[in-house]
This record gives sequence, structure tokens and C-alpha cells, in this order.
Amino acid sequence: MRKVFLLILAVLSFAACHRRSMVVISGHLSAAPKQMVYLDRLEVDRGIPVDSVKTGRDGHFRFKVPVEEPTFFLLRLTPNNFITLLAEPGERIRVEADSLFLPAGYRVSGSEGSVLVKELDDRLRETVRRTDSIARIYREWMGKPGFDTLKPRLDSLYNAVMKAQRRYSIGFILQHLHSPAAIKALYQKIDANTYVLYDIKDLQYMKIVADTLKKYYPEAKMTRALMQDLKKEMARYNELRMQSLLREAKEVDLDLALPDVNGDTVKLSSVWKRNRYTLLTFWASWSTQSISDNLYILQLYKKYHPKGFEVYAVSLDGDKEAWLRQVHFDELPWVNVWDPASEAARKYNVQLPPVNFLFDNQGQVVARDLHGKSLQIKLSQLFD
Repeated sequence: MRKVFLLILAVLSFAACHRRSMVVISGHLSAAPKQMVYLDRLEVDRGIPVDSVKTGRDGHFRFKVPVEEPTFFLLRLTPNNFITLLAEPGERIRVEADSLFLPAGYRVSGSEGSVLVKELDDRLRETVRRTDSIARIYREWMGKPGFDTLKPRLDSLYNAVMKAQRRYSIGFILQHLHSPAAIKALYQKIDANTYVLYDIKDLQYMKIVADTLKKYYPEAKMTRALMQDLKKEMARYNELRMQSLLREAKEVDLDLALPDVNGDTVKLSSVWKRNRYTLLTFWASWSTQSISDNLYILQLYKKYHPKGFEVYAVSLDGDKEAWLRQVHFDELPWVNVWDPASEAARKYNVQLPPVNFLFDNQGQVVARDLHGKSLQIKLSQLFD
């Protein structure tokens, strides 16, 4: 009897888990009787067909799909006539629509994420309507008398609408950090080529969302995709920063001349000329991250120094003895110099260590802020 009881419990538990992993999406499309309704699951860069049903004579439909994690779906009649839903396991989502064009005034219940997505889409649709209206007036008046006077007003109005949408999106993200709906807010577009969050500084919101969702949904596909995209965008941002630095380098001499542990002045240029690649790194003994960074670099130095890799390490310590103690304690074998006046740090716009720059033997910066695995990969590409 005990075994039978345990078996029944196991079956019931499995059935309960199975129910919790299912999502029911049903609704009433009063203007679409006997029409095909399609459900697609949104992946990173495409939609995957999941199911399709024909509405009844009264326009009712119903889907039942397995969902193990927060998932975006498209509910559509045609490729251009759809709404977006954000489903979580166990939800029973209800959609009501009176218009044949689904986005026009549909109602959704039973899913907090889907309600938030509707809020986002409704606001963006209103913004697009206003920008389209401005663009239409612009086209109608272009080349006509008075256009020169009207154009600045139209430009100002367009910019105001765009700024208002951007402020709304940022506010939505900060208010709903714990919801995957924040991901949709990150990627909304006014048109095919215009993101709402277009400024390079908006990466900070992508990072905030990624860090939050990583905590709450660490294994979700959308979280992993967001983390990967953040990594790619940060690499692009760092590349832009490096290009800016290189442009400024035409006017700013990047060479340094600082005292080493023996009090001798060592020029950075004398080091990069003798080696294939030189890592200029700014660090301090009071920075635990700097210490960890140095110890990681030390392992790479042992491997690649014989192949032409050198390190020119600039200490930002105010206390000379603290710098020397750390150099000797960690047995740092490379060129160690001291920048007590922080002149080198100012030249390279270093705010907080550790920061590094990788030079080739022509004195050109080829990479910046390579730490841990990224530095290992870069050196492997250059030397292996």
C-alpha cells in the first residue's frame, strides 16, 4: 500500500508540474469568425511557428502550449497583423479584440507580462502616429513658400516627441526591472532604422536589465541572449572609445617617462619598440581588483614574454613604500614605474584602476581594457 501511495503521489506531482509548465492562450476575435490564427514563439532573431487554429463562428480560439520559462509569443492573423504576448509558466492568457486589425484596441488579461507589453506597444504606436503626422506635413510643405519658417518648428516638435518617448521607455525600464518586458523596451523601434534608445550611453540601461534578469531568470534564453548582446555592444563601445583615443593621439603624445623601482626614468616608447606588444596598465596597491588583475597578467606574462610580450605597469599609489612592497610581495617581473603626481593617469583619462592599453611596436593602441579572459584570448590571437 505504501508503494502504491508513493506512486500516486509521484504521478500527481508530475501532473501538477506539467500543468504549471503549460500556458493557455484563448480569446475572442469578434471581427474574425472562421479565420486562421497563428501563434509564433519569438527567438533571438526570428519567430518559430508553434501552432495554428481556426476561430469558431463566434470568433473564439484557444491554444495550449508548454512553457518552461518567460517567453515572448506573437499572436497573429497575418505577418503584419499581430500582437505580442509575454507568457510565464502556468498563466491563462485571455485576449479580446473587436477590430480585424489586432493591435487596435485589443484587451489582454491573465498575464502581467502581456499587460506590460501592451502598455509599451500602445505608447509606441501613439508616438509613431505623431511622428508620421509630422513627417506628412513636412513632405506636403517641402519646397513651398513658408517652408523655411515651418521647418524649424517641425524639427523641434519631432525632437520633443522622440525625447518624450525615450523618457517614457527609460522610466518603464527602471520601474519594471524584474520583468522580461523591460527587454522589449530596450529594443523598441520608431521605424526599421530608428531605435527609441539610440544613445551609446543607453548601454547602461541594457546592463541594469541584464544584471537584474540574470539574478531572477539566469537560465532563460532571453536572459542569455541579452547578456550576449550586451557583451557585443560593450565591445563596440570600447572600440569607439579606442578610436576616439587614437584620433586624439595625433595631438597628444602618448609616451610616458616615469621612475622605476630603482629610481631610473624609463620611457614607455623604449619598451614598446623592443617588444612585439606592450601592455600599459594602470593599477594601485589599494585596489583589490588591481591586485587580482596583476596576478592574472602574471600567468600570461610567463607564457608570452618569451614571444615578445611586455608590461609597463604604472602605479597610482600616493604612498611609494606601499607600491614597492606590493611589487616585491607579488614578485612582478615587468617594468614597474610610479606616477605619484597622476600626470600619466590624466593623459590617459584614467579615473579608477585597473585600466590598460595594448600597444604594438609602432606605438599604436590596438586594444583597451582587456581583463581576465578577454586579455588571454587577445594574446592568444597575437602570439599563438
